[in-house]
Amino acid sequence: MTVITNVSECSVGNCSFNHDGCTAIAITVSGSTDHASCATFIDTSVSGGLPKMLAQVGACQRAECNYNHDLMCTASAVKVGPGAEDADCLTYTHA
Repeated sequence: MTVITNVSECSVGNCSFNHDGCTAIAITVSGSTDHASCATFIDTSVSGGLPKMLAQVGACQRAECNYNHDLMCTASAVKVGPGAEDADCLTYTHA
């Protein structure tokens, strides 16, 4: 299965990779049971990433998510925003 899931939206204002959208090459979704966070989140004054939004989900560690297949995200797109932590995967749904 070849899946490339784009990060369609990021509303985390203090992330170094968010410049009108996620500019990281890829994000990793991590977290704990019943909670998924963006492990790529970095809160610094340094602006990072690519010059335009092209981010994808590189890996998903939330094996219990409905969209997780072999640690890859199968959602049509992922939204990242504030939740239980500064940057959560808002697309996450527990299977």
